[in-house]
Amino acid sequence: MESPTNKVFLRKTKRGKILKIVREHYLRSDIYCGSAACEVCPQLSHDKVLSSSTNSLKSCVTFPHYIVPDTNVVLDQIDVLEENVLCDLIVPVIVLEEVKNKSSSVYKRFRELLSNPSRRIYTFVNEHHKDTFVERLPGESSNDRNDRAIRRTIEWYNKHLQLSQEDKKENKRLKAILLTNDADNMRKARDMGITAFTIEEYVKSLKDHPQLQDKLSKKFEDTDGNKPDLFPLHLSPSQIHEGVRSGKLLQGSFMRSRENYLEGFVNVEEMEKPILLQGRESLNRSVDGDIVAVELFSKDLWSAPSGVIIQDDTEDPGDVLEDETGLLKTPKEVERVPTGRVVGIIRRKWRQYCGILQPSTLKGAIRHLFIPAESKIPKIRIETRQSETLARQRIIVAIDQWPRYSRYPLGHFVRALGPLGDKDTENEVILLEHDVPHSNFSEEVLSFLPKIPWKITQEDLAKRVDLRGITICSVDPPGCTDIDDALHARRLSEDRLEVGVHIADVTHFIKPGNALDKEASLRATTVYLVDKRIDMVPELLSSNLCSLRGGEERFAFSCIWQLDNEANIVDTKFCKSVIKSKNALTYEQAQLIIDDPGKNDDTAKSLRELNRLAKILKKRRVDNGALVLASPQIRFLVDSETHDPIEVEGKKNLETNSMVEEFMLLANVSVAEKIEKEFPEFAMLRRHPEPSQSNLETLVKAGENQGFTINTNTGKELATSLDLAVKKDNPYFNTMLRIIATRCMNQAVYFISGTLQKAEYFHYGLAAPIYTHFTSPIRRYADIIVHRLLAACIGADGTYPELLDKNSTAELCKNLNYRNRMAQYAGRASVALNTHLFFRGKSQEEEGYVLLIRKNALQVIIPKFGLEGTIYVKDKAGNNKTSAAFTHDENNHTLQSGNVIFHAFDPVTVRLSLDNTNVQHEKLIFDLVKPYIEGFSVKSSGPEESKENSSKEGEKRKHAPTETKKSKKGKK
Repeated sequence: MESPTNKVFLRKTKRGKILKIVREHYLRSDIYCGSAACEVCPQLSHDKVLSSSTNSLKSCVTFPHYIVPDTNVVLDQIDVLEENVLCDLIVPVIVLEEVKNKSSSVYKRFRELLSNPSRRIYTFVNEHHKDTFVERLPGESSNDRNDRAIRRTIEWYNKHLQLSQEDKKENKRLKAILLTNDADNMRKARDMGITAFTIEEYVKSLKDHPQLQDKLSKKFEDTDGNKPDLFPLHLSPSQIHEGVRSGKLLQGSFMRSRENYLEGFVNVEEMEKPILLQGRESLNRSVDGDIVAVELFSKDLWSAPSGVIIQDDTEDPGDVLEDETGLLKTPKEVERVPTGRVVGIIRRKWRQYCGILQPSTLKGAIRHLFIPAESKIPKIRIETRQSETLARQRIIVAIDQWPRYSRYPLGHFVRALGPLGDKDTENEVILLEHDVPHSNFSEEVLSFLPKIPWKITQEDLAKRVDLRGITICSVDPPGCTDIDDALHARRLSEDRLEVGVHIADVTHFIKPGNALDKEASLRATTVYLVDKRIDMVPELLSSNLCSLRGGEERFAFSCIWQLDNEANIVDTKFCKSVIKSKNALTYEQAQLIIDDPGKNDDTAKSLRELNRLAKILKKRRVDNGALVLASPQIRFLVDSETHDPIEVEGKKNLETNSMVEEFMLLANVSVAEKIEKEFPEFAMLRRHPEPSQSNLETLVKAGENQGFTINTNTGKELATSLDLAVKKDNPYFNTMLRIIATRCMNQAVYFISGTLQKAEYFHYGLAAPIYTHFTSPIRRYADIIVHRLLAACIGADGTYPELLDKNSTAELCKNLNYRNRMAQYAGRASVALNTHLFFRGKSQEEEGYVLLIRKNALQVIIPKFGLEGTIYVKDKAGNNKTSAAFTHDENNHTLQSGNVIFHAFDPVTVRLSLDNTNVQHEKLIFDLVKPYIEGFSVKSSGPEESKENSSKEGEKRKHAPTETKKSKKGKK
């Protein structure tokens, strides 16, 4: 029952010929309507998606009805549509296609709704039904044609359903209605006799479900009030385009300051330093992550970061801006930086935000403030009728718009996550805020896992090098279950040794392009929280078949060197192998074996050779200019049942930590050289850009104030300067200096070799001309790509055509870099959460140090807990809290009160406690105990969200001594 309708296109070829192209579009008359009330369509019972009577919603519609949303309703009000209240929806396929083309994220959520049978949502193929397909008219826009197709579909449904309900009265007859926010679409629908409402009208009429109004997007709320404008008008897209083209405007990514909500920066590619923005008018309604257009001021108007820590912690002030005079004042002697103002928004990067509700003090109010968990995001005004309930929960909110008259953006409530302070809820917040994919693996993904029991076959052995007879062992943290590397060393002669690094062959189980591979590439990395692990690949692989467990045969990808006694490489080989690890040791166990003279078996001999060679390799790296940096590092011991932290200890670094690290680094360098030689245009590598001198200014000044010269001309000179900066009376001084140095570094990033010049391949922290990631394929997708490239290099597997597409792999690198960064931030946030949990109901005094001097605060670090806190000396307006006089010396970087002068790196004693008097604003309190100064106020603390990189960054988290390790149960 098909009839074709022809579409004719004329196309001109390069030679000037006109081609007539005819495409046949088939229309049918037997496409089912999907309604159980229909007596005309001969469909089977399983095709009857829509109910025969619809639900009994009390609304502005007085008759039983099906709901037909147009495209914009789906795009803008997906949070409303996801509510189970709304059932029996008809979705014309043209709407589904439009949503897919306009928003992949909304499309994914909408598809999940369509697959839920309890929602009774039917996709009607209107584009192939002879009575609902409409041709685009001459001069008609595609949007107008699509709206006409939706109206035609509703018109057909109502006539079609009438055939089965002739005996019913008009007010009892089942019909389809239109929900639209398009005034023109609504007018034309009503002219055709179709019942149509805005979604706001419809939702607000649902008397039994007032909470649904909380989820309405405020995107189209009328902003033409009589309120005075607080912000400058944004330029139009055409004005921005012309300004950027002419060079009058610059474009870049906006970053709001974490320390001062009245300051921000815009990273512009063509400028070495980011452009400083100061004051609300200059920020001009930018939200962290937005791509903005910036007007750069003339040099005489340039300023400098204020150096003041200011948080927007006031109660709801209404739409009033406080006087910023003096808050952002820059001393004349301070070096000024490029400064400007935002004049337009190129692309919003808004997402859903986690946080808490700050209920209005007005009785019966429905407008409240939402405080995001991320301090770089402004407060958001929302409407909710559930404030009493939501005030005790973590909630999710979306931004809809930011009008000129409003101090804060306007948004709407999306959903509640759970009770405040509940550990599972807080972990969920961490994962959502850092965009960590953490849903269960789908059935489709799991279908690509090998069947259990799994065994190595003779056919497998024929394709691999059999290394099961060699004494191989792994060395990892206690309780580690995702063991992806193992080592061996054996002497071949008096002057030759064989050393092997054996890495789990994950690519044997994950083939390119299938659902398992796509999910791993999306997740990009395993994320480690204090008490749980979010795996990149299913547990069957991560903790079993790919894990190089002791005493079990496993597939590996081996890098085997011949070294002389001085750890010089004589020969390098790569092969797919089968190994059987003799022992799965912890760092402590391996260290005890090395140190015990009574141990002389093959494992002990192997470990001692590896340890000796690693010391030589490390000295050589450091002599070449590799940096040894630092970051605060602690380890939580957790209760085996509740998983709550019960003790905190500093991380211990043994020789075996460094031993494993050195050989992982060596393997990564060797593999990088191999794949770049074979695929000079397509190798996935990792680079660590050299920091600019401006980035290192903080470090240089910190050293100068303590009498040390920090030379930053080269990595080697920086490393030497840090080694020499030692104070006998302050054993933690050098560590603090290295912490500051770490924060001056750029991020290390993945890239494709052919996209940069070879000089740019350099890894600054490791002082390595070329580097990649090969040694952790269980937890990093980049390593999987490198394994595939290396397999192609040695002919162990087929070539992978998709890896030779420079554009697609460059896009993959962007996702890998993003996910890697978010995983690090999530880990730090987990440490902060567990620190709060640890201090519940307790208070203790600890030794600390002043890390940085601010104009109105001291930033203090507590080595035992790896904690940093801010101790304020003045309030946000710059006034003294008490009569005590505080003097900040900008040149000498000191803060003085009476006879007490605070310098950076000075020791202090701090009392740590948790203030939970306000369940919404639980704070970790830093009280200055020694020296005691009246007038200090306190602030909650958390790990510094600083730029990552140490010389260890390239190696596996579990081996890198600068990383925080988890529970006594390990990474699981």
